[in-house]
Amino acid sequence: MKVIKNQAIPCKAECESSLKNVLDALYVLNGKWRLALILSLVQSSKRFNEIQNEVSGISSKVLAKELKDLELNDFIKRNVYPTQPVTIVYEATSYSLTLKNVLAELNAWGEQHREKIKQSMRKQS
Repeated sequence: MKVIKNQAIPCKAECESSLKNVLDALYVLNGKWRLALILSLVQSSKRFNEIQNEVSGISSKVLAKELKDLELNDFIKRNVYPTQPVTIVYEATSYSLTLKNVLAELNAWGEQHREKIKQSMRKQS
């Protein structure tokens, strides 16, 4: 496990500023599905049913709401094509790519956490 050492403890103003920034980020990215949806669409543009099949467990109603919220926050773009029937394709915007480092860190931490849980389960057996 990585442990950050020898860093000065931030002052109260830095902590308050950092807290505001983290709360803003969590407000926009909060929820079980948002980061998974962004990850799915960064890989490739998809139609609604393709997204729902890839992100298992999400209901149509929740998916529609999350896609709308992600579009409002400029993480994804909804493209409507005048075909019969109408074709709607969702794609990640360049703004969603700004989450690359965040997603990489969450991936690394998630893997580390999973291993920690496995180890503690082995100890209990």
